[in-house]
Amino acid sequence: QVQLVESGGGLVQAGGSLRLSCAASGRTFSSLPMGWFRLAPGKEREFVAAISWSGGSPSYADSVKGRFTISRDNAKNTVYLQMNSLKVEDTAVYYCNAVRFPDKGALFGSWGQGTQVTVSS
Repeated sequence: QVQLVESGGGLVQAGGSLRLSCAASGRTFSSLPMGWFRLAPGKEREFVAAISWSGGSPSYADSVKGRFTISRDNAKNTVYLQMNSLKVEDTAVYYCNAVRFPDKGALFGSWGQGTQVTVSS
C-alpha cells in the first residue's frame, strides 16, 4: 500500500497558477501509474490527470487539457500537478492516487486528506 500526502493548494484568482505536490511513501510508488483527481462540492470525484510509472504518457481530462501538466520524480516519491490559467470551475479538493487503466479510476480505495484549491473570479 502507498500512503499519500497532498499539498500546495490555496486561494488564487482566476488566471493564476498553483503547483500541487503529492508525497508518497511505500516501495511500490515508482512502479505505479499515478494521477490526480478532484472533488468539487455537489459533484462526484473526477479524474484530472495521469502519468505512467516512468514519467511518460501523460493523459488529461478534457477540461484541463492545455492548462495542467502532470509530472513525477521517482527519486523523491513525488507527483506534481502544475495548474495554469485556473478557472473558477477548477475549485475543488485535489487528491492523488495510483491510476487504474483503462477506465482511469483510482487504484487504491483509501485517499489522503487532499489539498483545497479555490479559484476566485
